Amino acid sequence: MAVSVFDLFSVGIGPSSSHTVGPMRAAGMFVDELVDRDVLDRVADVRVDLFGSLAATGAGHGTMPAILLGLEGYRPDTIETDVMEQRLTSMRAEGKIRLAHRTTVSLNESDIHLHPGRRLGRHPNAMTMAAFSSGGDVIYRETYFSVGGGFVVTFQEREGDPFDPVRKRIESSTPNRLRNRGSDYLAYALIDAIVDSFFPLVESASDATDSIEEEMLLHARKEQVQLLHEQRRRAGLLQRTLWSLRDALAALLRSEAGYIGPETKVYLNDTLDHAIRLIELVDTQRDMTTGLIEMHLSLSQARTNDIISLLTIVSAIFIPLTFLVGVWGMNFDPDASPWNMPELRAYYGYPLALLFMAVVAAALLAFFKWKKWL
Repeated sequence: MAVSVFDLFSVGIGPSSSHTVGPMRAAGMFVDELVDRDVLDRVADVRVDLFGSLAATGAGHGTMPAILLGLEGYRPDTIETDVMEQRLTSMRAEGKIRLAHRTTVSLNESDIHLHPGRRLGRHPNAMTMAAFSSGGDVIYRETYFSVGGGFVVTFQEREGDPFDPVRKRIESSTPNRLRNRGSDYLAYALIDAIVDSFFPLVESASDATDSIEEEMLLHARKEQVQLLHEQRRRAGLLQRTLWSLRDALAALLRSEAGYIGPETKVYLNDTLDHAIRLIELVDTQRDMTTGLIEMHLSLSQARTNDIISLLTIVSAIFIPLTFLVGVWGMNFDPDASPWNMPELRAYYGYPLALLFMAVVAAALLAFFKWKKWL
């Protein structure tokens, strides 16, 4: 599933939002990802490549120092001017930076690779960052695009996205809100498309769970427990994703930034309701999956009890039969005494013995059925 990030770059520490604030935030995102992946301490070298407009005019707009500051963990909206000047002076003198204020690597403005004649993707302001281990192995690599204010930037790690309905509305010749309103409404439309794309996933998972339930009621198998655990794990992952999405939407609604208009917040509130509904559906599905796992355990135990009961009944039937066979199998000589099993001399003794044992077995079966043990 692709991850999309929406950001409206505003004018900050430099003369151009797309050439200073954007790259600085991108560098901050890059180093934050290293921290989140718990690989920051393994980083021995960092390579930064600028393409297109960033490479051609970046030197005049302060792009290089902005990137270095972002890699150190500073943010354009919080860094103080004196701190910025102090760190830039120190970095230029030492030729080193401290990634996220922790790991020191050799990197200065002249180490940033420029490719003014190359263009990545559909926007000229592109940059790539890569972190390497001491052995030269790539630990993490990412590509970023920086644009100016009034744009909406979407980012995804893999091909494929849920934005086709939005593209069709933009390309349509029929007048619609997307063509007439600002970038904040476009951001809402993209976020709403992302939220709506979760509904088919939840419905598909629910159908799969229902199918497992129906099959389990007919015949419980061990494989079903594994499938149910996989369904619950996926539901947990989906739940955490939706929690993050809900929190991001709530933060946008609480934000007093001017780039989100009051009318757009009404639409965002509706999208937040959809996200909350999705979370409730996933919660219900996860609870249902947990209940099915417990039910499978109960069905397995009931089946085991049925088998034990059947074996117990069989054993109970053969106990008196075994006793009779044991008595008649004693080697007493009837010729030595008239009390030594005179029935052994009976002409129909063997058939009568078998008939008697069959009657005993039938009587026990009738007794068990009368007691409703069978």
